[in-house]
Amino acid sequence: MPYLNKKGITDVEVSGKKVLVRADFNVPMKAGNIKDDTRITETLPTIRYLLDHGAAVILISHLGRPKGQVKPDLSMAPVAVRLAEVLGQPVTFINDCIGKKVCQAAAALKCGEVLLLENLRFYAAEEKNSPDFAKDLASFADLFVNDAFGASHRAHASTVGVNKYLPSVCGFLIEKEITRLGEVITDPRRPYIAVIGGAKVSNKILDIENIIAKVDKMIIGGGMGNTFLAAAGHDMQSSLVEVDRLEWASEFLAVESHRHKLLLPVDLVASAAFAADAEHRVCGLDCVPEGWQALDIGPKSVDLFVAAVSGAGTIFWNGPLGAFEMDAFADGTMAMAEAVANADATTIIGGGDSIAAVHKAGVAERIDHISTGGGASLEFLAGKMLPGISALPDKTA
Repeated sequence: MPYLNKKGITDVEVSGKKVLVRADFNVPMKAGNIKDDTRITETLPTIRYLLDHGAAVILISHLGRPKGQVKPDLSMAPVAVRLAEVLGQPVTFINDCIGKKVCQAAAALKCGEVLLLENLRFYAAEEKNSPDFAKDLASFADLFVNDAFGASHRAHASTVGVNKYLPSVCGFLIEKEITRLGEVITDPRRPYIAVIGGAKVSNKILDIENIIAKVDKMIIGGGMGNTFLAAAGHDMQSSLVEVDRLEWASEFLAVESHRHKLLLPVDLVASAAFAADAEHRVCGLDCVPEGWQALDIGPKSVDLFVAAVSGAGTIFWNGPLGAFEMDAFADGTMAMAEAVANADATTIIGGGDSIAAVHKAGVAERIDHISTGGGASLEFLAGKMLPGISALPDKTA
């Protein structure tokens, strides 16, 4: 199993050191408020260990996709407030992540104190994996800890660049993710069912191709399901369909082994507009009214999908089956959340929207493992190496 031998924070001395921790605080936000703090609370064991063992902790993360521009609505400031609440101690926030102001704050930081820096992606250099940016991040610390599993599938300055300039180890969250997901890779209980949803096919193509070879059944819904249904010849009207992926989806469906494993929606909930109060109705695959769009799976699809997961031995769910943030289009996703929670199976949820869905359904406590990584968990289970973890050193024999 890859990655199980990575050096962790218990393998190094942290007392008296300034420790730079790459966390994944990319939490869902609405009007400046954090909708789900799972990614914050999941990092607490690493932060508390470092503080309890005499380290000063400097936290870095991205939030959203500001694309190299400073966007106040994507500031880490609300995260600092929430982190202080759940950690039970003050968290100093600096509205930058490199530069003189940050260096001064880091130099003044005492052991047992916590500093959170501004959104890394306010600098385009972060996603470009700029060596200079990585060196700047490393300049005010003695040790680097990567605990951002959800960002470790990206080769960015803060996930792979910093390692070149500081001794580096992984945190407890990454260790936990590797262990739990690794069990599914090496010896999944059968039948193994993957439920893949979300809006787009494009960023999951290779993962879908790899995962379908490993599972016994694959359920596809959400906006992604629309693209597959369109590729199968159904008129999806104004539904979200990735036209440039129709050829790929058609070729995917043409593979006999795929067809035997794949479950697609058999009915839909279509709406006159993408709005909570819009007129909507259940319809067949070829009965979406002109100009309408599919925003959820229909009741027959719910029954089909629930029956499939109810007999599973392992379930991996990544991505909602509809626009569940609007109650009118939440039935499919909520039903899947209940079905996964009720199944006598090893259950794993991956991805921010899926995490929000199981919390909305009130079943999060009944899921075996809620992964903090959406794309990262999908790529990991598809058999890909994650750059941010590959860059960390192995334990010495």
